[in-house]
Amino acid sequence: MQTHHHLPDADRLSVVAAVILLGYALTPFVSLPERLVSLQLPGFLFELRLNFSTIVAVLVSLIAAAGTDWLIQTHPHLEGKVRLPHWLLPALTAWAIGVPLTTLQVGVEWWVVFTLGGVLFLLVVLAEYIVVDPQDIRHALASIGLTAVSFALYLVLAVSLRAAGLRLYTLILTLAPTLFLISLRALYLRSGGQWYLSWAAGITLVVSQLAAALHYLPLTPLRFGLLLLAAAYGLTSLAAGLEEGRGLRFVWVEPLVMAVLLVGVSLLVRV
Repeated sequence: MQTHHHLPDADRLSVVAAVILLGYALTPFVSLPERLVSLQLPGFLFELRLNFSTIVAVLVSLIAAAGTDWLIQTHPHLEGKVRLPHWLLPALTAWAIGVPLTTLQVGVEWWVVFTLGGVLFLLVVLAEYIVVDPQDIRHALASIGLTAVSFALYLVLAVSLRAAGLRLYTLILTLAPTLFLISLRALYLRSGGQWYLSWAAGITLVVSQLAAALHYLPLTPLRFGLLLLAAAYGLTSLAAGLEEGRGLRFVWVEPLVMAVLLVGVSLLVRV
């Protein structure tokens, strides 16, 4: 079987990364009044606070998705494949970079996060470009890296939302669709290009129920996020093992080990 090792166009990759980082670099120097959007629904009041940081995060995520699509269009082995799955993780990564950047004061820590975030974004886009071609010699490594980054970003999102003290409906409306897309993407990568919508929906439903229960417990943000991550990754790994046809004696080993490890870490942390 012929193998490939293509890389994205360096000029296009530089332009996409520069636009995203420039957007976050300008955020500390621009201040706009915050606006409160409220909607009275039967039984509760829905409120959404809009500020400049929120607008930048949304715009940067959209630019990341569009920029990734722009890069992938140049892949010599695209061959009419659907490009939509490759948008998700770069957009989430771009959004995740902004979570600490919009809360930290400009200083050494801010610049460290800014630099590491830029490097992470470049690696994610590079990996997305590689996995377009299943015959690329780096495909397996890139798939593993994308799956790991996906669940790491889910942990960052869960911790950030818990720390923000959001109401339950806002928490679920944010975490549920994110997990659905992440689990769907992870299963897609592990299966070599198969979509498992029912598995992703079932995993999202179970973890959302767990999130609703944990929401009312006095858990720290990191412990809350680790418990959700244990359930999300464990169930996704179990679903992948079942679809791969592993024996019942072995299919539960990886999910159980990772879940126990993450739960153990959650019990040890104090923040």
